[in-house]
Amino acid sequence: MIHIYTDGASSGNPGPGGFGVILQSGKYYKEISEGYRKTTNNRMELLAVIRGLESIKKPGQDIMIYSDSKYIIDSVEKKWVFNWVKTNFMDKKNKDLWLRFVEVYKLHQIRFTWVKGHNGHPENERCDELAVQASKQKTLQVDTYFEKEDLKLNL
Repeated sequence: MIHIYTDGASSGNPGPGGFGVILQSGKYYKEISEGYRKTTNNRMELLAVIRGLESIKKPGQDIMIYSDSKYIIDSVEKKWVFNWVKTNFMDKKNKDLWLRFVEVYKLHQIRFTWVKGHNGHPENERCDELAVQASKQKTLQVDTYFEKEDLKLNL
C-alpha cells in the first residue's frame, strides 16, 4: 500500500499558494512541494493529490490518500467529478485540474481518508508546512490556467 498525504495553502483566495505532498511506502519516503504566485486553496489541494499520484510510476497500485479537503474527498467519493466530466464541467471550477486528476485516478485503486487539518496529524502538519513554505519562495510558478481565466474576467 502506498500512502499519500497532501495539503494545499494560499494566502488570499486567490493569492500566492503552494502544496505539499508526502509519499510513503515501507521504507520509501518522499516529499514534494511547489509554490505558485496566484492561485486558490482548492487548486493547491487538488494539485497536491494530482502530483502525488503522478509520482507513482507503476500502474495498478493500491493507494490511500490522506487529505483535509472535503472539496476533493466529497467530489470523488460522492462521484460528483465523474458527473462533471459528463456535463463538461458546466459552471464548475478547476476543470483543467479535475481532468488531469481523472486521468491519473484511472491508473490505480485509490481510497481517501479525511484528516482534520491543523489537528496534530504529523504528516498533515508536515504537508501544511511544505505548502506554506512553497508559497513563500522568492520564485513562484505561474498557474497559467488560473491566471488566464482571471485575465478573461478582467477584459
